[in-house]
Amino acid sequence: MLVGFVVTCDCRPGQIGDLDDEFYLEVRDLLSKHAAHQAPVSAPRRPREVVGWPRPLPHLGQVTGVAVNSRGQPVVFHRGPRVWDASCFNASHDFQHVAEGPIAVSTVLTLDPESGAVVSDWGSNLFYMPHGITVDAEDNIWVTDVALHQVFKFRPGETRPALTLGQRFRPGGGWTRLCQPTAVAVATSGQVFVADGYCNHRVLTFSQRGRLLRLIPLPSEFLSLQVPHGLALMETLDLLCIADRENMRVVCPRAGLVPYASVQPVSIQAPDLGRVFGVAAAGGVVYAVNGPTSPQIPVRGFTLDPSSETAIDRWGPSAGFHNPHGIAICPNGTTMYVTEIGPNKVWKFSLVSGESV
Repeated sequence: MLVGFVVTCDCRPGQIGDLDDEFYLEVRDLLSKHAAHQAPVSAPRRPREVVGWPRPLPHLGQVTGVAVNSRGQPVVFHRGPRVWDASCFNASHDFQHVAEGPIAVSTVLTLDPESGAVVSDWGSNLFYMPHGITVDAEDNIWVTDVALHQVFKFRPGETRPALTLGQRFRPGGGWTRLCQPTAVAVATSGQVFVADGYCNHRVLTFSQRGRLLRLIPLPSEFLSLQVPHGLALMETLDLLCIADRENMRVVCPRAGLVPYASVQPVSIQAPDLGRVFGVAAAGGVVYAVNGPTSPQIPVRGFTLDPSSETAIDRWGPSAGFHNPHGIAICPNGTTMYVTEIGPNKVWKFSLVSGESV
């Protein structure tokens, strides 16, 4: 059962806010001075592009999400021929192209980590507007569909959902509805975190059977989210890191996995962080990708340190990112994948230790 409340928002994808140049420069100077006084941290693994990966993937649409299974295989979620544009939703967040039917091509692709070739594919005639994907510790695949306003759990090898959250084509913020959910994170204990999302500006925590446990933020937490777009758990720290897209930051409130733990929330901002689309965590740091924000802010990747609440590295492919949307790290922490929605592409990075940051 879902519990929620209605909050309206402008949920157009990729909306770019105008930034005043003078204000931007003042914020950059202030945050740079703050970062200079932070204690240094041990060097995390640094992303290094794997050039020439993958092989060409035919009929690849907007690649909205990526996850990695227990075998180290990247699993990507894409939209095929469908594109999210201004005609897709009305002011009430109702999907306007239901009559076109679900996407006819396979939308979930498992890739070979060495060559990038498609190992398996499924998901045809199931989804209307794919968004987020994650693979949990038991290799269950979780996806979100912003047109259906639902979250689905699929057991390994199955194409019928084992669990569904939200009501089909019925957006809302009440007891049983979601509104354009964006992402899922699953703890090893089975607790499920859903970013809900473009309209409701909240994160919901469920039991593994789908019972609502908690809302983030609670009124007492004084946390205002504006399009929570990606999620990453740091279980050893009991933190849930959120790509708070329109607030141009990463916030990490207490995940609530450790009862009665005293955990201080984290907020990470940087003058060039921009609108954060995706986050992934490994080795005590958060890797993030931003998207188009303003001419003054490059589109690239960041390594964020929760302990100092600063950005400690910037990175990206030699050709540069254009519109990254998803990011994931393999279970052993040695490989990272980033997806883009224009051009439609999957990038692979090795996470290399011993390189200076």
